[in-house]
Order: sequence, then structure tokens, then C-alpha cells
Amino acid sequence: MELGQLRAVLFDMDGTLVTSDASVERAWTTWAGEYGVDPVEVLSQAHGAPAESTADRMLPQLDGAARAAAALRQMELQYDDLSDIEAAPGAFEVLAVLDRLGLPWAVVTSADHQLAKARLGAAGIEPPLLVTIEDITHGKPNPEGYLRAAELLGIDPRYCLVVEDAEVGLAAGRAAGAMTAALKGLAGDLRLDNLHQLADSLNRPGE
Repeated sequence: MELGQLRAVLFDMDGTLVTSDASVERAWTTWAGEYGVDPVEVLSQAHGAPAESTADRMLPQLDGAARAAAALRQMELQYDDLSDIEAAPGAFEVLAVLDRLGLPWAVVTSADHQLAKARLGAAGIEPPLLVTIEDITHGKPNPEGYLRAAELLGIDPRYCLVVEDAEVGLAAGRAAGAMTAALKGLAGDLRLDNLHQLADSLNRPGE
């Protein structure tokens, strides 16, 4: 698919539309200390993935109920940590371009609804459609969230652009059949340093 054929854009939240990396890392580092696991290993696996799947990988010795409680504890550590949450550079610019072009967009996140609304609200972003981990059965890298968003928008996922900053999210976008735009030096159909570049590309899709 070429950008000129694009019919919708599906954004990840943390590290993509919202600069929440520091908050995420603080929460996981605290959590790792509480559960006696290596924070470096936790951080290498946690970004972009649901808390439940990270807890399952890091604490396989616990039973299912205990791992669920550990995942809940991790989310609790994040709910009130909004001190440095902002819109990512270029976020408002690219959303304005989408509005001008009449292209629908959505946020698809591994966070739950409470955390997603809190972070997006702190950043001043109100998505027309929000798909959280609570709306699906399988989180990233499973494509279910992106497929669900495309379905709700009424757009074939082949004509959607998934914008991500984590490999698990890019894998989900690819599995959904969407075009991908990758931040932070990751590999995608488009490679972006920031969302300003995406806004520029959408303004000039044939170049």
C-alpha cells in the first residue's frame, strides 16, 4: 500500500502519541524490586506488551491467580504517576493533518482503560476511538487490537497505517496486514525519527 491509498491511522499510545516512557520505566523498576526480579530484564520485555504477559514471563513459578495479582500491582504503580506525561513531539501536528485530510484514527494500547484515559488526558489528546487491553482477548504481538480498531472504523486493515515504537506492536501491525510506521530506529514500512516526519509524509503522500 502507498500512503496515497491510506484510509486510517492506528496509533500505539505509550512512547508513540504520549511521552510516558519514564513513567513506565519507574513503575516496572519498582515492581521488579517488589517481586525480586531483574529490572533490566523486565524493561527489555515490558515495553509495548500487556502487563499480564510480562508478569507471566517473569514470574512463571507463581500460579495464575498470583501472576494476575502481580500484573494488577504493576498497573496500580502507573495510575497515579502522570507527572511528566506529555503529547509526543509532532503528535498534535499529525492529528491536525489527519483531521484536515478527513482520515479517521484510533489509539490501540496495551494499557487498560483507566490508565489510557489518564495518560491521554494528561497529554491533552482525546481519540475518537480507543481500544485497550480490556477490549480484546489477546494483547500485542497478537493483531487482535489492531484488527478490532480497523473493524470499528469500518476500514480494511490493509489500508491502515499502524504507528508504533515497540517491536511487539510492529509485529501486531504486520500480522494485522497493515502498513507500519516505526519510531526509535525500529524497522517498519516507514522509519520515523518523530511524528513531525509522519505529518510531512501524509501531507506529501506521492513523494
